[in-house]
Amino acid sequence: MVSADRLLAFAAMSFLLIVIPGPSVLFVIGRALAQGRRAALTTVVGNTLGACVLVVAVALGVGTIVERSVLVFTALKLAGAGYLVYLGVRAWRRRGSLRSAFTTEAPAHGGLRTLLEGFTVGVANPKTIVFFAAVLPQFVDRAQGQVAAQMLLLGLVFNLIAVTSDTAWGLLAATGRDWFARSPRRLSLIGGAGGLTMIGLGVTVAATGRGD
Repeated sequence: MVSADRLLAFAAMSFLLIVIPGPSVLFVIGRALAQGRRAALTTVVGNTLGACVLVVAVALGVGTIVERSVLVFTALKLAGAGYLVYLGVRAWRRRGSLRSAFTTEAPAHGGLRTLLEGFTVGVANPKTIVFFAAVLPQFVDRAQGQVAAQMLLLGLVFNLIAVTSDTAWGLLAATGRDWFARSPRRLSLIGGAGGLTMIGLGVTVAATGRGD
């Protein structure tokens, strides 16, 4: 299996990547601002499940195809970016109705839909795709055998760090959101900000990444 020094080195590199807000983190923050703590935490779970799919894909060799094929990588990246923009536009258009989210009579945003949205962002995160496809395999000791198992273990370490970081970001953003709940105008502003954040994020994802 993976040696302790390789595992620690990978954990350190993963931490450096994760603490810098990327698509998944910004999406969690946008969800926390627009819909609160529960939606943020559900989004974190969805993001993590998406990252787990990427780990399994890399372990099975699919990650190599994505990394080497500009067409596949670009298609996946643009699909994720387009979905972010769609969600951001929807959040912006519905910013005036956020007040109902704080009343007991108002229907809650579907947990399953929030989970699926988080999953989509997590599985289409270009930063994570590149990291898993290009960086994770470098920490595998092929001489020890069980390559797939080593990759899954490294992926688990990455996801544990990501869950901790994303949860902290989401809770922090949701706590700040409570202040806005006291005013309908504040609610509209924060709903619009959450929508614009996701739109900007989608544009950023589409404009960055591999260009070869």
